[in-house]
Amino acid sequence: MLTVEGDISRTNGDGVARFDRAMLQELPQSTIVTHTPWTEGVSRFEGPLLGAIYEAVGAHGDSLHVVALNDFAADVPLAEAEQYDVILAMQRDGEPMPVREYGPLFVLYPFDDHSELQTEEVRFRSVWQVTHIVVE
Repeated sequence: MLTVEGDISRTNGDGVARFDRAMLQELPQSTIVTHTPWTEGVSRFEGPLLGAIYEAVGAHGDSLHVVALNDFAADVPLAEAEQYDVILAMQRDGEPMPVREYGPLFVLYPFDDHSELQTEEVRFRSVWQVTHIVVE
């Protein structure tokens, strides 16, 4: 479901850390209830904190290069991910998110809780259909 590589010290094969759904669900989870620029109304998103993924792989970099199924990519600063408790959403309103609805993994910020996050720069970092993270 997710492959993490780059500046990491804990791997489970070929220098990368691979996570299936169950492994991601074992990490510290968080919930964000928010509007997004891409969905209608307020939704409840749940998933592991990006910071928890960083810790799980023994990462040492300060940026997460997040890559989607279609090769779209954006860099999420670790400090920002930790400051705002950014999650890798796996569920929306209690249901797993299919690919056609931004899943299976979606970098999600708590937009409604922090007006400073409602910028084009932050929206650009909100990668959906995530498959890969490179710690830099």
